[in-house]
Amino acid sequence: MSSKSYGDWAKVLVNDYLLADPFVPYVSVLGGIFVWKMVYDLTRLLSLHCIKTYPSLTKIQQTDWNNRGMSSIHAFYIAGMSLYLLCFSDLFSGSGPGGLVVFRRSLLSNCALGVSVGYFIVDLGMILWLYPLLGGMEYVVHHLLSVSAISHSVYSGEGQFYAFLVLMSEITTPGINLRWFLDTAGLKKSPAYLVNGIAVFFAWAAARILLFVYLFYHLYLHYDQVVQMSILTYVIVISVPSALAVMNLVWFRKIVKGMKKTLAKRQ
Repeated sequence: MSSKSYGDWAKVLVNDYLLADPFVPYVSVLGGIFVWKMVYDLTRLLSLHCIKTYPSLTKIQQTDWNNRGMSSIHAFYIAGMSLYLLCFSDLFSGSGPGGLVVFRRSLLSNCALGVSVGYFIVDLGMILWLYPLLGGMEYVVHHLLSVSAISHSVYSGEGQFYAFLVLMSEITTPGINLRWFLDTAGLKKSPAYLVNGIAVFFAWAAARILLFVYLFYHLYLHYDQVVQMSILTYVIVISVPSALAVMNLVWFRKIVKGMKKTLAKRQ
C-alpha cells in the first residue's frame, strides 16, 4: 500500500471514527487517561534529574510529588480551556450558536471535558490505591462528584456551561501544590512560602467563592432554561456545585487559619 493510501486511510479513520460525534467522549476520556499517566511519569523523570531534594524524599513523598505535578498541569490545562470557551469563544455568548445556553456544546468542549474526566479517573485511582496517604475522604468525594458530573455533561451535552464554570476553579490547585512543594523542600520559612500563601488566599476567594456565587446567580437568572434539562442533569447542576461550594468554604476556613498562623509567626 502506498504512503498516499495510508494517509487517506488514516484520515478516514480519524474523521469518521475518532472524531465522529458519538465516539468523541470515549476517545477523549481514554486519551486523557493515557496523557495524564504520561504526565505523571514525565514529572517523576524530570524531578529525579532536576530537583536536588527529590531523591532524598520517601517513596510516598515522591509519589505525592509526582501526583501534584500532574494535578498542576491539569489545572492549567482545564482552567485555560474553561477561560477560552467561556470568555473568548462564541460557544456560550449571546452571538453564539442558536439554542439555549444550557444545551450548547461543541467538538472542542466535549474533548476538553473528556480529557479532564481522564485526569480525575487517574487521580481518583491513585487516591484509592494509596488511601489515605494522598488525601482523605473529602478528596474521594470531590473526585467522585467531578467524574460523575463532568461525564454526564459530556455524554448528555447538557449543562456544559456550568461544568466549565466549576472547572475554572481548578486554577487554585497549582498554588496549593506549590505550598506543599515548598514545605517538603524545607522552604517553609522562606519569603516564597509567605507570598504563595497570600496568593492562594486571594485566588481561592476569587475562583472558589466569588465564582461560585456567580454560578448560582446565573442559575437563578436562567432558571427557565435550567428546568428544561433532563431531571438527572437538573439534579446534578444544582446539587454538585452546592456540595463543592460547601467543601470550598470548609477548605477556605483552613486556608485563613493557616495564613493567620504564618503571619503571626513572622511578626
